[in-house]
Amino acid sequence: MPAELLKEIIPLTKNDCFTIFSRTKTNFDFPLHHHEEFELNLVINAGNAKRIVGDHIEEIGDIELVLVGPNVQHGWFTHKCKSREIKEITIQFHRDLFDDKFLQRNQMSFIRNLFEKSNRGILFSAETTKAITPRLIGLVQKHGFDSVLELMSVLHDLSVSRNMRLLSDAGFTNAENGFSYNSRRVDKVMEYINRHFDKELTLSETAKIAAMTEVAFSRFFKNKTGKTFIDTLNEIRLGHASRMLIDTSYNITEVAYKCGFNNMSNFNRIFKKKKNCTPKEFRETYNASGVRTFI
Repeated sequence: MPAELLKEIIPLTKNDCFTIFSRTKTNFDFPLHHHEEFELNLVINAGNAKRIVGDHIEEIGDIELVLVGPNVQHGWFTHKCKSREIKEITIQFHRDLFDDKFLQRNQMSFIRNLFEKSNRGILFSAETTKAITPRLIGLVQKHGFDSVLELMSVLHDLSVSRNMRLLSDAGFTNAENGFSYNSRRVDKVMEYINRHFDKELTLSETAKIAAMTEVAFSRFFKNKTGKTFIDTLNEIRLGHASRMLIDTSYNITEVAYKCGFNNMSNFNRIFKKKKNCTPKEFRETYNASGVRTFI
């Protein structure tokens, strides 16, 4: 029972740099979807609504700011939100707003990294959101070249902000493809993990890929990525498992084994710890969020 996801055709024309919408509404009524453009979405006064970005599902607070990369599935849903005055400002801009060569310039490194991370969806901190909110409200009133400059400035400030949180698992969106950790050893290891996540992988054999001892590799890997080898491996496996739960009719046991989990209780425990729901609940949530399915 593969899932057919709605592709949104947004009103941004090829002759415009970006488009911005500001609206007040009583509920969220658009199904889970994706589109080729970047989207920066500010949501105010929608506590206990539900957000889905990639394979990440979460109830939200009263205010949040999220950047979603091209073709990442996403949606906001009323869920338990009781507010009758939800405010939303949405900015959508072309993926080629910044030329690839331009993004490779040294001064653009932070924005380049921001865009790479957005392939997993980025939730910005409460402090950053509160600081940026007045500027987004002001951007609604700006036009012409000044509006483009302000958007670029906002994106830069977001790119250097602290405590941003990546939402979707890397394996779900293939977000690690093309992403560099500025370390040939780590890049080589990540490529290896992404190719062999469905097989039994040990710290010992992975350390050999990096030509290091296990102890040295563990320390080095966590220093470069911010996560342990096991946490990284599990995250990639969970991403692929989430994709299979949505896109295939495999039962949950088949999904677990096809993604490298050889113990069902371990799979269920890790899945629930990371996503706050069981694999069965995850599949049911997606099916209820506007994904059209067919036999």
